[in-house]
Amino acid sequence: MARIYFIDVTNRDGVQTANLGLSKLEKTMINMYLNEMGVFQSEFGFPTTRHESFYLQANLELADMGVLQPIRLGGWIRAVVADVDKAFKLVPKIKHLNISISTSAQMLRGKFSGTKSREDIVDMMVDALEAARAHGAESIGINAEDASRTKIDFLVRFGLAAKEHGADRLRYCDTLGYDNAFTIYESTKTLAEDVGIPIELHCHGDLGMAVANSLAGAKGAIDGGQDAYINTTVNGIGERAGNADLVATVLAATKSKGFAKKYQLGKPIDLTKAWKVSKFASYAFDVPIPINQPGVGANAFAHSSGIHADGVLKDPENYELYSFDEVGRGEPELVETGREICSGQYTGISGFRHIMGQMEVSFEDARQAEEILELARYANVEAQKPLVEDALLFIAKYPKIAKKLLTLIPPE
Repeated sequence: MARIYFIDVTNRDGVQTANLGLSKLEKTMINMYLNEMGVFQSEFGFPTTRHESFYLQANLELADMGVLQPIRLGGWIRAVVADVDKAFKLVPKIKHLNISISTSAQMLRGKFSGTKSREDIVDMMVDALEAARAHGAESIGINAEDASRTKIDFLVRFGLAAKEHGADRLRYCDTLGYDNAFTIYESTKTLAEDVGIPIELHCHGDLGMAVANSLAGAKGAIDGGQDAYINTTVNGIGERAGNADLVATVLAATKSKGFAKKYQLGKPIDLTKAWKVSKFASYAFDVPIPINQPGVGANAFAHSSGIHADGVLKDPENYELYSFDEVGRGEPELVETGREICSGQYTGISGFRHIMGQMEVSFEDARQAEEILELARYANVEAQKPLVEDALLFIAKYPKIAKKLLTLIPPE
């Protein structure tokens, strides 16, 4: 039986959202949390972008060390041979890629200004795919951008060419959130049956249906006999109205009526990590979690009206589909209301020792303490906000990796 897997794209689609961004350390922490949660793959960045190079290399080093395991780390590039070559030049050890090109008549006319034909699109995709294989890529997903506005016969032709030349997956991109649950089901089922490779679902929320469409698309792929790979972002952060939210989509796949009995996950997801990753992403992006966000919103387990309060007190299952501890909530959180010593770009050694000591971190000598402090200062400069405890612990545990994450060298 075909299964569902999750590929989170927070560190690619999420960070290219207008007016938002993450530091390289924050992106790394997202990868760490996704790995803890059991996500199959993180689309962790842009290997053709120079300022990403050290970050991407550092995360691949963490994978080699066994720290970022078993999660896969995949890069996103355009279907341009020169971009493939550049990706492997800047990040030689990258193993997993998604190669993207627009496929709809609208994009051919409006984006490429009529300079590309359908044949050109297929040829560009095949050339880039073959170049990536020649460089040693272990897995390659082929992205049909704006697939939901592309005629299905061309998508099948595009997918068959990708399959013939060794693609591992076909990403169906509902780039503008144009699909609904009924149309995406039919499209992905047809692609699964007629192309015969696993289908990725990349859904946006412009019409408020990203999560529903992701499930329906996965159902179509599996009913067509292929594995489904759902793209998500933490807290749904993504371009315009956002992407399918990771936590909400996992909850829908595992808790919605009758779905999980037939459509099962290929890799278990630890939902008890949901609260931690959502809270961190909210802090790092500086975007509050919506009060009504499934599982992690402030009101997700709040009850006020008499009937609801009475019912949930008698039996939580009266008005809660799942419990708060299933998503990692319920532990008390300390909010300092008195004296507080914070880490920052101007923190001194005394205050830093105090902060780390509260986390039961000790240093071998003064030199080591100064080294970790200096890295923490640089991390604060880049993030422009105090570092969370996990980030400080990461720097203390992996100082060489942290230094690489904090290194940016503009081209001469």
